[in-house]
Amino acid sequence: MSELIKIGILGILGVMVALQFRATRPEYGIYMGLVISVLIFAYAVRQFSAVLGQFALIRQFLGSSQSYLSILLKITGVTYVCEFSAGICKDAGYGAVAEQIEILGKLSVMFAGLPILLAVMEQIQTFMR
Repeated sequence: MSELIKIGILGILGVMVALQFRATRPEYGIYMGLVISVLIFAYAVRQFSAVLGQFALIRQFLGSSQSYLSILLKITGVTYVCEFSAGICKDAGYGAVAEQIEILGKLSVMFAGLPILLAVMEQIQTFMR
């Protein structure tokens, strides 16, 4: 919890410094925002690697359904990368590019989740017979 507070303070201070630069040198404000975003992203990746260890325990319980866990991880990664990229683009003033990245992320999540949807539909058909 204390690390989250540190990251929150880092984000707020970074934004405040970036706002100061944006008034005189807008490009420095964008660079500052990018650096802070990359630092927070690196922290999140480090936390995600710790979570992967917990997924090993979940795999033991899933048995033959381990592919669903890999789909969940893939969807989580796609979502995070797309949100991060879109946020950077929005901060730089490229809202249209950010929206396209978000659409790509949503479509990727939809396509990655199709095997789960098909498995659910097969289970429903099995119960209906």
